[in-house]
Amino acid sequence: MFICNHCPYVKAIEDRLIQLGHDLKARKINLIGICSNDEKNYPEDSFENLKKRSIEKKYSFIYLHDKTQEVAKNFGAVCTPDYFVYDKNLKLAYRGRLDDSWKDATAVTKRELYDAVICLDENKPIDFLETPSMGCSIKWIK
Repeated sequence: MFICNHCPYVKAIEDRLIQLGHDLKARKINLIGICSNDEKNYPEDSFENLKKRSIEKKYSFIYLHDKTQEVAKNFGAVCTPDYFVYDKNLKLAYRGRLDDSWKDATAVTKRELYDAVICLDENKPIDFLETPSMGCSIKWIK
């Protein structure tokens, strides 16, 4: 998943991302966060601040810094958050949103990202519509 520290969309779901990491780890599935934002113009997204935030919030997933933005470009990531789930053959299987209520955790009725991962883990088809993730654009280096 492509996330960052400063995006209000990511901040709104941060605790749910941490829970997702724990839930997947219980199934021996790893979650990886990547920040590709321009750290010069968005210092909150610097490596040092990513590390600080991940420790402070006890992230349940690895949080990487894509300083050159090469990873984001190779994935075709466009926003934070942006999720990519691959099957066992490394084929993109899901690229949608986290759940059905980014703003209000109490209103969530479907954990779409989690459900997609579980379907793959159980060798079942992902039989629901992918709704694109909504967020802030990746802050590209100029």
